[in-house]
Amino acid sequence: MRFQLLGPLSIAEGHDVVVLKPSKPSSLLAALLIHPGSVVSTGYLLRALWDEDQPATARAALQSCVLRLRRIFVKYGVTRNVIEAVPGGYRMNADADTLDLVRFRALVRAADAADDAEGELYRLKEALTLWQGPLLANVPSPMLHRDEVPGLTEERLRTLERACDIELALGRCRQVLVDLWEAARRHPGRERFSEQLIEALYRTGRQSEALSEYRSVKGRLKEELGVDPGPSLQRLELSILRGDDLGPPALDPSHDRTAPLPGGRTAVALAPRTEPLAIAAPAPAPAPGSVPLAPAVRPVPPVPSFTGRTAERAAISARLTAGSPDTTVVVLSGAPGIGKTALAQQAAHDTQDSFPGGVFILAMTREDGSSVPPAEALAHLPPPGTADGATLLVLDDVTSPDQVRPLLPAGPGSAAIVTSRRGLAGLMATHGGSVYRLSTLEPAESQQLLAAALGAERVAAEPAAAGELARVCGHFPLSLRIAAARLLTRPGLRIEDCVAWLAEDLPARLSLADDPRLSVPQVFGGALRRLEPRWQEAFHRLGDHEGLLLSSHALGNSPEAEEALERLADAGLLEEGPPGPYRIHQLLKIYARRQARERHNSQAATARH
Repeated sequence: MRFQLLGPLSIAEGHDVVVLKPSKPSSLLAALLIHPGSVVSTGYLLRALWDEDQPATARAALQSCVLRLRRIFVKYGVTRNVIEAVPGGYRMNADADTLDLVRFRALVRAADAADDAEGELYRLKEALTLWQGPLLANVPSPMLHRDEVPGLTEERLRTLERACDIELALGRCRQVLVDLWEAARRHPGRERFSEQLIEALYRTGRQSEALSEYRSVKGRLKEELGVDPGPSLQRLELSILRGDDLGPPALDPSHDRTAPLPGGRTAVALAPRTEPLAIAAPAPAPAPGSVPLAPAVRPVPPVPSFTGRTAERAAISARLTAGSPDTTVVVLSGAPGIGKTALAQQAAHDTQDSFPGGVFILAMTREDGSSVPPAEALAHLPPPGTADGATLLVLDDVTSPDQVRPLLPAGPGSAAIVTSRRGLAGLMATHGGSVYRLSTLEPAESQQLLAAALGAERVAAEPAAAGELARVCGHFPLSLRIAAARLLTRPGLRIEDCVAWLAEDLPARLSLADDPRLSVPQVFGGALRRLEPRWQEAFHRLGDHEGLLLSSHALGNSPEAEEALERLADAGLLEEGPPGPYRIHQLLKIYARRQARERHNSQAATARH
């Protein structure tokens, strides 16, 4: 028996497939299978079944759904996969033989480890065959369709993009056209499919069709979004108009077309283009007061109202401009909203004159929280050896060392600034460098930031209130800038009154109504959502812990509790750790306490009914 999640939810044995009826047990099964082998919290399952409209008897009804699902298992002879009741929720184990999602990911990992492009492509295509139609079409859970289906769909589309890239690099432009026509039509918002299609048409001698497709994409983007195609597509159009050779139809053995990717895999690179390409990866929302991340063209602007970080800024500048014969790597890590992006951009501004080959700034996480794969970034960076001198690469919001290694610039004097919530110890182990773990601003620095943003006169008129505002904001640059923006739009509002209003409901009120991305709860919640449900639950439990210092037994005396603290520290949600105590920032503690309170209130309401 095996479960099929990548399409209508079903149970299969051999060639016999039973598609489950839309029901609460179907939603429960899907929620468990999406997180195979992990503890899925009761709160998550309740949202999967009833979203935010949970009945008073939701927990009892959840237990009934578990019993109904177990009866379904008995009916269809499912014996290998059982639903385990564990502290905090339920768990359902599955492997590549019993769940298509696990097999899909295993095949993608096998592609990572393939020795050649043919082996990589074979495994990717095998993985793609596991997708059997509309995802969870028979699962009536609004939460799963809203929160989980987009991420799963993204996994498939990335795999398809990667397979098409390899086909193009192998010169199979005619063979891949059918897949690209379908992908570009079904997913018009993904410019990469359109770019691949246009390139395939051009390289098969269909120049007029390639230009027609480009103009169709351009017209749609202008009509629907009011924007032009990305730099990569624009350069491709220019190459077609000039009749450039985009590279031989087969891999050029004289050119190194491989670069290390996560898991030690190699990715096939397309033939060198005729001119450096700008970075086309979608950028996340910029930090308040900074400019949006984009391909940098000098001069790199300074960050408006940038204050503080004097010691780090000087040390980073000295490190970047030391003229090392090897690539210099600087990692800025720390909690979400702590100001890593702003410091990286300011450091790039400070040192840009030392990099005649250019400064390139690339966002490594998309707005939906997914990571930009190295292969995608590589396709939009200048080919090795084409830069006119040392280059500086700024990689913002990196999620793992493997995302960075293939992108590091080569050449004497070249450097990279990497921002991440993690310390990226693996990158330090293989490439060396310096790590600057950013903490909150000092009180004087917070006052300087408020004065720079609000004006010195306004802060000088209420110095004590400004100091209290900085304290309420936890001395986080993000929260300070949000509070300053609120005050700037209300010139008559006293700082003292703003402090009192914010303090009534922290951190919920540290957000801007006209831009939900500029929100402390949104930023903290985004960091949490990158973690497994069990680590999210562990963070929420810290809201019940007294004080900001946490011993290694703060979540209990067990290996899993210690691992939870380490995971939270690695994600930037805690500081320090063994051999000393962990520490949670005040604003994060308030956020955790709020989450714990909401959970307790929900449990109490359920108990009363």
